[in-house]
Amino acid sequence: MTAPRPGSPVRGSHTGRPLTAALDLFGRRWNLRIVWELREGALGFRALRQRCDGMSSSVLRQRLSELLEARIVAQRPDTAYHLTEWGRGVYQALRPLVRWSDEWAAALAEEEPSARS
Repeated sequence: MTAPRPGSPVRGSHTGRPLTAALDLFGRRWNLRIVWELREGALGFRALRQRCDGMSSSVLRQRLSELLEARIVAQRPDTAYHLTEWGRGVYQALRPLVRWSDEWAAALAEEEPSARS
């Protein structure tokens, strides 16, 4: 499977709009997790696989191939994977969502005891 590209039809849309291409790319299982795990620096294949809860090697290869093609991830000469400038931008874009999800989880946890009453 090739990586979604702006300007080309993607799953769920024939428009090729950049947002629909991005949603297709990051809606594929594990892609956002890979970005998340690479946020602090480069990792080799095995270390990345371990951080991703031991996903299958074939799935990790496929997802890395897509992210490499999309220029979100690059591979160093020592074979470790790291985020590109675009990949770091994705991580930065996710930070507000991380904050929101933490607040949401806390709010739901506060409501639980009263919901049981």
